Amino acid sequence: MDNGYFFCGIGGSGMLPLAAIIKARGAAVSGSDRSLDAGRMAAKFDYLRSLGIDLHDQDGTGLKEGQTLVASAAVEDSVPDVVRARELGLPRKARPELLAELLNTAATSIAIGGTSGKSTVTGMAGWILHEAARAPTVMNGAVMKNFAGPHAPFASALVGDPDLFVAEVDESDGSIALYEPTVALVNNISLDHKSMDELRQLFGDFMGAGTHAIFNADDVEARAIAPAHARGFGFDPAHDPAYRGHDLELHDEEVRFTLLHDGQAHAVHLPMPGRHNAMNALAALAATHAAGVELADGAAALARFAGLKRRLERVGEHHGITVYDDFGHNPDKAAATLDTMRARGRRLLAIFQPHGYGPLKQMGEELAQVFAARLGEDDRLFLPDPVYQGGTVDKSRGSDWLAHAVREAGGHAIHIPDRDDIAAEIAADARPGDIVLVMGARDDSLIAYARDLLDAIGKAQG
Repeated sequence: MDNGYFFCGIGGSGMLPLAAIIKARGAAVSGSDRSLDAGRMAAKFDYLRSLGIDLHDQDGTGLKEGQTLVASAAVEDSVPDVVRARELGLPRKARPELLAELLNTAATSIAIGGTSGKSTVTGMAGWILHEAARAPTVMNGAVMKNFAGPHAPFASALVGDPDLFVAEVDESDGSIALYEPTVALVNNISLDHKSMDELRQLFGDFMGAGTHAIFNADDVEARAIAPAHARGFGFDPAHDPAYRGHDLELHDEEVRFTLLHDGQAHAVHLPMPGRHNAMNALAALAATHAAGVELADGAAALARFAGLKRRLERVGEHHGITVYDDFGHNPDKAAATLDTMRARGRRLLAIFQPHGYGPLKQMGEELAQVFAARLGEDDRLFLPDPVYQGGTVDKSRGSDWLAHAVREAGGHAIHIPDRDDIAAEIAADARPGDIVLVMGARDDSLIAYARDLLDAIGKAQG
């Protein structure tokens, strides 16, 4: 008896799109989430119900005979759903195992890996293929604005041809080793969840598993492990990338450059700011070209790319004060975002919410160095307490520790535990010309927080 799949933690950024794709392929799908039990993010769960997915309390009562339990490795064995699944003798699959089944059985697949930029490159590649009338299936970790709308507000998945599959793939739990894609792309490699030695091994094996391998030739780590058949992309001619960006122009809300490949030049206009997004565009163009899309068609599609939710997203402006919302949470992402914002020459009021206590143990020193080096004398950095969603965790390093580490590194930072108190202080302190930047991951409530902060600034400014 096959009663389909039960997703434990179905509201997660990696679980929701996978559940949506599985449901669209005709399987029965149900699930639970502790955010649902806590009454958080009601709109997200309403969207899942609109897809025909049954939702249950995370107390074990939703599981039944014949189901397969899908859960991330982070879900503890003591969670009632896991306990009940064990009592029923249900098979359990990790989310990446199920994703690998879909990706590896597709006739053509693009797997996008790397420490930073995975979701953006995935969204770009999916949009290019869509505009080329290839009808891809896309599995993303972020909402793709081009595919979002009133009936699909959480469009982190696009359902199309099962034989053309695009997905971001994760190295944090080692699951990147499961994928055997047509095109394996590595966007960059830097410290995040694992040691550098582990990352080099994982990403090197990943590129070796791809029929085509694409790598960031400007990234020293990616360049060092690229296999012989790999083709590079980048802006530095010294590394002789197969896909070379040239004449890069950085503007406040867009980038422009020329793509040189096989003796031909293609003008690229991307309506997103930042050198890192220009690099993301090069990556997407190279990956989709390896999958059969003409570079001219890919460049034309990127001119209409709307971006992703929470990827340097402009929330709005009041009285010359602009609010942005960004997913930046590791040293690489934070540095790219801060460099892009600082280039505008405006005072920056930044709120950084760490995405957990564990990450501060893994990369806290590097984060402190980034903030100390990238923020100026007039800028302000506010640190609320880290995201905490239950379970056992070592809290020896919190935001108070990070604030001290930033100051020790020569920067300025203040720890204020409650982010609502930070919002009140920023609303009172912000002045015309300032940029307010909300940064953090693993917490969808930051979207509403950034909007509420904009409203508070509007009221405070009169």
